Amino acid sequence: MAPFPSENGVQGDDGREENDEEEEEEEEEEEEPRLKYQRVGGSIPSLLASDAASCVAVAERMIAIGTHSGTVHILDFLGNQVKEFVAHAAVVNDLSFDLEGEYIGSCSDDGSVVINSLFTGEKMKIDYHRPMKAIALDPNYARKTSRRFVAGGLAGHLYLNSKTWLGNRGQVLHAGEGPIHAVKWRTSLVAWANDAGVKVYDAANDQRVTFIEKPRGSPHPELLLPHLAWQDDTFLVIAWGKSIKIVSIRTNLYEAVNGMNRSAPISSRNQVDVVASFQTTYLISGIAPFGDALVVLAYIPGEDGEQDFSGNALSQQGNAQRPEVHMVTWNNDELSTDALPLHGFEHYKANDYSLAHAPFSGSSYAGGQWAAGDEPLYYIMSPKDVVIAKPRDTEDHIAWLLQHGWHEKALAVVESGQGRSELLDEVGSRYLDHLIVERKYSEAASLCPKLLRGSASAWERWVFHFAHLRQLPVLVPHMPTENPRLRDTAYEVALVALATNPSFHGVLLSIVKSWPSGIYSALPVISAIEPQLNTSSMTDALKEALAELYVINGQYEEAFSLYADLMKPEIFDFIDKHNLHEAVQEKVVQLMMLDCKRAVALFIQNRDFISSTEVVKQLLNGDNKNECRYFLHLYLHSLFAVNPHAGKEFHDMQVELYADYDPKMLIPFLRSSQHYTLEKAHEICIKRGLLREQVFILGRMGNSKQALSIIIDKLGDIEEAVEFVTMQHDDELWEELIKQCLHKPEMVGILLEHTVGNLDPLYIVNKVPNWMEIPRLRDRLVKIITDYRTEMSLRHGCNDILKADCVNLLIKYYKEARHGVYLSNEAEPRAKRSENHYSQVVEKSTVLRNVEVKSKNRGGGRCCICFDPFSIQNVSDSVVIFFCCHAYHSTCLMDSTDTSSSNKDIEVTYGKAEHNDYSSYVDEEEESETDDHRMRCVLCTTAAS
Repeated sequence: MAPFPSENGVQGDDGREENDEEEEEEEEEEEEPRLKYQRVGGSIPSLLASDAASCVAVAERMIAIGTHSGTVHILDFLGNQVKEFVAHAAVVNDLSFDLEGEYIGSCSDDGSVVINSLFTGEKMKIDYHRPMKAIALDPNYARKTSRRFVAGGLAGHLYLNSKTWLGNRGQVLHAGEGPIHAVKWRTSLVAWANDAGVKVYDAANDQRVTFIEKPRGSPHPELLLPHLAWQDDTFLVIAWGKSIKIVSIRTNLYEAVNGMNRSAPISSRNQVDVVASFQTTYLISGIAPFGDALVVLAYIPGEDGEQDFSGNALSQQGNAQRPEVHMVTWNNDELSTDALPLHGFEHYKANDYSLAHAPFSGSSYAGGQWAAGDEPLYYIMSPKDVVIAKPRDTEDHIAWLLQHGWHEKALAVVESGQGRSELLDEVGSRYLDHLIVERKYSEAASLCPKLLRGSASAWERWVFHFAHLRQLPVLVPHMPTENPRLRDTAYEVALVALATNPSFHGVLLSIVKSWPSGIYSALPVISAIEPQLNTSSMTDALKEALAELYVINGQYEEAFSLYADLMKPEIFDFIDKHNLHEAVQEKVVQLMMLDCKRAVALFIQNRDFISSTEVVKQLLNGDNKNECRYFLHLYLHSLFAVNPHAGKEFHDMQVELYADYDPKMLIPFLRSSQHYTLEKAHEICIKRGLLREQVFILGRMGNSKQALSIIIDKLGDIEEAVEFVTMQHDDELWEELIKQCLHKPEMVGILLEHTVGNLDPLYIVNKVPNWMEIPRLRDRLVKIITDYRTEMSLRHGCNDILKADCVNLLIKYYKEARHGVYLSNEAEPRAKRSENHYSQVVEKSTVLRNVEVKSKNRGGGRCCICFDPFSIQNVSDSVVIFFCCHAYHSTCLMDSTDTSSSNKDIEVTYGKAEHNDYSSYVDEEEESETDDHRMRCVLCTTAAS
C-alpha cells in the first residue's frame, strides 16, 4: 500500500508497523496512487478542537460539516468558515445541498429537519419528534417553488415534504420496514435504504421503480450503515457491509415522441438491471464515483475485531487500523490503495467516518485524465479530521515518478507537454543528478542537450561539474557551440580535458575540426598539448589535433611539420595555400613517401627554395634505402627533363639509377648529358650487362672497334652495326666491319643488303672468298641491283625536277623585270584610268618602293623618245620607268605604242611621284590575259627585234 505522502501536507502518526505481507508487497512493483491527499486546514482544527464532526456534504463551491453539538458549519474548500447555523440540539446525522448549492438541509437526533438558505435569511424547520437519520433535497430545490425534500429516521417512515398554498404538506412514501438509514435524490429518482434493502421511487411519475434486497450477512446498521451514491442519472451504487452493487435504472421506456405515454403496464415502463456486484475484503464506510471506477472508504478493524457481523462490535477500543481509500473498477480490480493516518484512527468505528464528493457530470473524464478545473473532490471525514482527496495531476505524476527513481518516464511525460515547461528544468536537473550518483556519466552527458536546452548558465554549471568529477570528456561532444554559446573558458577547459586523456584524443580531433574556431582561444590548448610532444602519450590523433590548433592560431609552419610526420595527403594543397615552400626542404623524405609524383613536381617548381643538393642529401640519408633510391631516381629524372644542367653533379649517380630503375631511358640520358664520367658509366653498364649502352659509351670514348665488336659478337645485330659505322664516318671502321663479317656468311649477306648507298656492293663482293657460301645470295644480289636502279632513278628524277624549277624561276624573274612603274604628281581616279586606252589591272610590289632611277648613257634623266630631261624627285609630267632603267614620258610612250600595233601593252603600276611609290604589277596568271595591253620598253623591244 502506498503510504500517505507527507508532501501533501497531512500531519499525523505514520508509525504503522510493517508486517511480512507488507514487506512482500513492497518488493513487488509499486503502483502509482490515483489520488492525492491533503488535510484541510483553515477553521477546521479550531472548530473540531471542542466539538466532533458527525457528517459532511459537498457542493460545487463549498462544504458543510455537521457536528455532535448540532451545529452546521459552512466552509470554503480551504476550510475557512463562511457561515454557521446552530440548527439542532443534538447530533447532526445527515446534510444535503441542492444542485445549485443555495440551500443546505440537515437532520438530527432531536427529530427536526432544518433547511437554511445560504444567501438569504430563508429558513424552514420541521419537527418529526423522532430521530431523523437521512435527508435529501430535491436537486431543483432552489428553482422550484414546491421546495420538496425527503427525510427519514428511526420511525421507519420516509417523508416527501413539499410546499403548497396551504403550507407544508408531508407525504409518507414508505413505512413499516425499519429505520431509514440513507437517502439520495438524483433527477426525479429517490433511492433510500432501510432494514429490508434499497428502494427507488420516481417522483416525477409518483411510482416505485425497484427494490434491491439487503445482502445476506450484512452488519447491523448501528455497526455499519449502508451507503448510496449515484454514478450518473441511471447508475446507482449501493455499498452495504462488504458488498457493492451497481444498478442500472432506466425509466419511461414507452414514452412517445410527442411526450404522451403509451398504454403499457407501469412495471414494464422501467428497466432495472444489476450490472455489477462483488464482495470486498474490508468494511465500507463510504463510496463515491470516479469516472468509470469507484472510490471506496475502507474501515479496517483490529485483529481482535475481525469477527461475524452478527457480533456486538467490529473493533475493540483502540485497536482499529488506519482507514484506507481504495480505487476499484466495477469488476473489483484494485487500481490503487492509500492508507490515511487520520488523528485518533485507533479509537474510531466504521460509522465515525464519512465520504462525500463534489457533484460532477463525469463527462470530462477521458483516458484516465480529468479536464482542468473539472476534477472531482473527495472529503474524508473523521470526528477530528477532514482530509481532501483529488485526482493526481501531471505534476503529481512526475513527482511520484521522480520519487521512485523513474526519471526517464518523468522526462517523457514532461516532453510530451503534459506539464509546465518549467518542470523540464527541475526534472532534468534531478535526472542528471540521479545519473551522476549512479555513475552513468555517458548517459547523463547524452541527455544534457535535451535537458539543458538553451540555458548557457546551466550548461556552464554542468561543464564545470563534469570537470570536477573528471568526466568532462564524455560531455564535450554534446556541448553546444551556438544557441547557446558558452564562455570561451568552458570550451577551453573541455578541450584541455580531452587532450590530457589519451582515450579521447580521437574525440579531441573531431571536436577541433567541427567547432568554430572563434568560440575559444587555441593558445591555452596548444600550451597543454605541446609538453606531450615526443612522449609516449603523444598519439597521432593528438598530433593532428595540435596541427589543426596551429592552423587556427596562424602557426602554419608548425602545422606543416606535423602534417608531414602524419603523412596527410592534403599537405600539398596546404603548402600551396599558405605558401610554405621554404619549410618543405626539411620534410623531403616524408613528402616523397606520401606522394612521390606531387612531391617531385613541388621540388622542381620551387628549386629556388629547395635546392637539388638538399633533396638528394635527404633522400640518400633516408631510412628506407631502396625506396629512397627510387625517389631519388624520379627526382633527378624530372630535374634533368626540366634543365639538363641543373643537377649535373649528380649525373654519375643518375647513370646508375637509370641502370637500376629505367634502363630504357639510359641511352637518351647518355646522349643528352655531357656531365657524367664515361669510364664510370661504362663500368656500370658492364656490371648491369647493358650492351647497347656500352656500345654508345665506347663510341663516345673513341673505341669504335670495341663497340663494333660488341654489336657483332654479343648483340649479333648487323643492321645496328651498319648504322653505327655509318654514324662514325670512318672508312677504316667500314673495313673493320667487313673484316669481321667475312668469317660469317649470314652476316655477309645481311651486310650486302644494308650497304646500298653507303658502300659499293661490288667492293664487298670482291672481298668475299670464292669458297664462301652465302645464304640466299641470288635473291640478295637481285635486291641489291633493284635497290641500286631505284636509287639511280630517284637521282635522275630529282635532277630533272631541279632543272625545271630553275628554268621556271628564271622565266618568272625575266617577266618581273619587264614590268614598269608609273610616276605622277596627282593620283588619277581608277575609274577614269579604266576608260583610257592603257588602263590595266595593277598590283603592289614592295620591291620597287623608294626606287631611285639612276641616269645611264642610254637614257639618263631624259625621255628615251623626246630626250627632254625630267627629275625623278619632282615629276611635272607623267613618267613610265622600266626595270631596264629606261624612262619615257607617258605621252611619248603612248604615241609610240599607237604607231606600233604589233607591240604588246604592258601593265603599269601607278603611284605618286612625290612619294616615289608604285601601285601594282601583273603576275604570271594575269600576263596571259593582259598580254595584248602591256607596255614595253621601246628601246629593248626594238633591240630584241
